[in-house]
Parts: sequence; structure tokens; C-alpha cells
Amino acid sequence: MRDYRKYKVWDLGHEVTLEIYKVTRDFPKEEMYGLVSQMRRASSSVPANIAEGCGRESDAEFKRFLIIAQGSANELEYFTVLAKDLGYMEEAPFSTLNDKVDKLRRSLNSLITKL
Repeated sequence: MRDYRKYKVWDLGHEVTLEIYKVTRDFPKEEMYGLVSQMRRASSSVPANIAEGCGRESDAEFKRFLIIAQGSANELEYFTVLAKDLGYMEEAPFSTLNDKVDKLRRSLNSLITKL
């Protein structure tokens, strides 16, 4: 069994999740069960799937959970674009967050390729 806390990609996923929670606090209240919920779910799904995959026995199972995490990261990337385009995020915080999400996606892809 692997220790998910030893993976830098898990750290980055956790960091992105914390930032998403902070950023979405300022979104309109009518988005609480819409975009806010979707962004928080997608972001937390990334480190959660990495952690769950680490608890699996084989590399193939671990890889499957990393692929699911990558899908969630892709989904999150779209949600950040949507939030910016709806005017819920300014350009500077969007750019910073989008760069981190992109790095997260690339890191997941790299780990998947190595397995």
C-alpha cells in the first residue's frame, strides 16, 4: 500500500482544493448548489482519488484512480473558465488558479505515463 502524502501531485491537488474553497466563498449565493458545489466536488475529487488509488493493491488499479482524478482536473479547469467568464473571478486569481490546475493535470499525466 502506498502513502498518498508522499506524492507531490497529491500535495498540489490538496493545495488547489483549498484555493477553490477560498475563491468560491465570494461567489453569488445562488451558485451555492450550482457552480460552487461543482467546483468544490471536482477539486476535492482529485486528491481523494489519488488517496483511494494508493490504497489499492496493483499499479493497474492505482492508474485507474489517477485517470479518474485527471478527469476531475479537466472538469475543474472548465469550471474555472466558466467562473471567470461569468464574472465571478477576476483575471489575476483566475490565471494563478488555472496555472495550478494545468500543472496538476500535467503532473497526473506524467505519473499515469510512468505506471
